[in-house]
Amino acid sequence: MSLPIVVFLDRSTIPPHIEFPHLPFDHQWIEYDTTEPDQIVERLSQAQIVITNKVVLDRRTLVHLPNLELIAVCATGFNNIDIDYCQQVDIAVANVRGYATQSVPEHVIAMMFALRRNLMGYHQDIAAGEWQRKQQFCFFTHSIGDIAGATFGVIGSGELGQATALLAKSLGMNVIFSERKGAAKCREGYLSFEQVLMLSDVLSLHCPLNQQTRNLIGTKELAQMKPDAILINTGRGGLVDESALVKVLQEKSIGGAGVDVFSQEPADENNPLIANCDLPNLLLTPHVAWGSDSSIQKLANILMDNITAFKQGSRKNRVL
Repeated sequence: MSLPIVVFLDRSTIPPHIEFPHLPFDHQWIEYDTTEPDQIVERLSQAQIVITNKVVLDRRTLVHLPNLELIAVCATGFNNIDIDYCQQVDIAVANVRGYATQSVPEHVIAMMFALRRNLMGYHQDIAAGEWQRKQQFCFFTHSIGDIAGATFGVIGSGELGQATALLAKSLGMNVIFSERKGAAKCREGYLSFEQVLMLSDVLSLHCPLNQQTRNLIGTKELAQMKPDAILINTGRGGLVDESALVKVLQEKSIGGAGVDVFSQEPADENNPLIANCDLPNLLLTPHVAWGSDSSIQKLANILMDNITAFKQGSRKNRVL
């Protein structure tokens, strides 16, 4: 009997120094740094288990892979997998959860401090010679806001939203949670979506991307925010209308924005945020909020545990 084949389609999405624990069953391991759409079927033709981070496995591809038994997603989001088709043909799907509850909140708080205190703006002014022109021991070209006592609004109250809220509370912030947009009534402990927009000094997005949340924050919503409010998105790029966000940043209608996720990744110069990355009130990072070494190692451990559980006939972090 041949050994089960495990194929990792996009190993390069994980830093090379992160070690994946050895699977405790006999198998053949094959990994590729990257995989193009036209290479998927050939590379998975004999595979029983596939690991993917961002490679798309849709119906058109999966229909050609009758040997496939498990899709192990090397991430939490699984919108790159055709879940309906997997359910039809009994392909199991597992994802990784709860691995970034330290990394993402710390990234949010780091962005918040940088934007609230206008660190980027001051750095750019020094580089442009503003200090020399002022001829003073210091200069104030941007407002500097405190964190303690400010209101921190959270949209998305899952693990990451709750962990970020806890960190914000430890800094002396007043934390409020948003009810779902358009909800007829608010659950206990939640304020309406509109109230959170209007009350937040810092608004942090932690909700999934779906039909209901796409462009959750657009022109109308940005207009409801405080003129010095900060928007931070470490959730999904499609949650925010990027063009609308750039417009209010240019007009200084809000205080600033920290963005770790984009409508298309990798983003290029055609993306409005990339095209305007020199704005002093805009801070961009390349989808790395989740990526502290400890969090990625935890992800790798959970991923392999998911595969082991599947082979042992138990369900762990199963989507299907």
